[in-house]
Amino acid sequence: MPANRQILLDNRPQGEATANNFKLVTTDTPALADGQVLVKHHYLSLDPYMRGRMNDSKSYAASQPLGEVMIGGTVGEVVESKHPKYQAGDQVVGMGGWQEYSVVDANQPGALRKVDTTHVPLSYYLGAVGMPGVTAWYGLVRIIEPKEGETVVISAATGAVGSAFAALAKARGCRVVGIAGGPDKCKYAVEELGYDACIDYRQHKDMYSLAKALKEVAPKGIDGYFENVGGMILDAVLLRINAFGRIAVCGMIAGYDGQPLPLANPALILINRLKVQGFIVSEHMEDWPQALTELGTLVAQGKLRPRETISQGIESAPEAFLGLLKGKNFGKQLVKLI
Repeated sequence: MPANRQILLDNRPQGEATANNFKLVTTDTPALADGQVLVKHHYLSLDPYMRGRMNDSKSYAASQPLGEVMIGGTVGEVVESKHPKYQAGDQVVGMGGWQEYSVVDANQPGALRKVDTTHVPLSYYLGAVGMPGVTAWYGLVRIIEPKEGETVVISAATGAVGSAFAALAKARGCRVVGIAGGPDKCKYAVEELGYDACIDYRQHKDMYSLAKALKEVAPKGIDGYFENVGGMILDAVLLRINAFGRIAVCGMIAGYDGQPLPLANPALILINRLKVQGFIVSEHMEDWPQALTELGTLVAQGKLRPRETISQGIESAPEAFLGLLKGKNFGKQLVKLI
């Protein structure tokens, strides 16, 4: 059985996460028991939610245990199987974590899923046609429920979720506005992802300046907002949202280091009779097949062409992850393991 390099959570961050919170180890891969499958990972997904799991605090999911392999989505190839449903060579997606190999109990529902790479590249199953894509689909379709002609806005517009959101919202006849950090990302959002407009939040020192920019690109106001960031951006959107607007709350990355995120004008939720709903996409598995079918079709049609930022080797994962938290990635952040 092959040696397996793994990255463990060694200690919890005190404020901002650092590379010293992680530890690289090499272990022996155990022999397979009946019903198990050995997967060699080709790509590892890095996602903002992982930062929250590093904290030892009450949240929607259990904290990442110390001394164990960091949680994370993976795609790869079955190299050995003791389960009748899987054969060597099958390409699969799962939650193998920050390691080069995983031993998976294939009898556990949802632990492993075969994927077809005929029209969809393997890495896309960690982004556009994976958890981030389904996240965009659920927030848009089930919470924002857009009507044709409405204006929808998303923060972190060029990341894995934002890339899918743009394609899904344009397919529903919406005006789609992104908020991203830096002129290059905004250019990419409009020219490649299909956004009608994109605002560089780094050009705005406060919520009033950002709200003024939103008024220029969304003169009819905002009907739906997909929240990934929080803080000043949410405050600015609330100043421009229409009555009966809908807000899907997916992430609050501005507060992942533990600082509070006060809301400047909470009364606007009442004044505008807003629907504000947080969600965790893994709690809505019944919607995944429909969402994945639409996302795969958009990729096959060339209407969803997400960019990927890829770091090489398991040892690169901590620094790539810290860069993701600071917005250094362009599109979906992956680690290539082969």
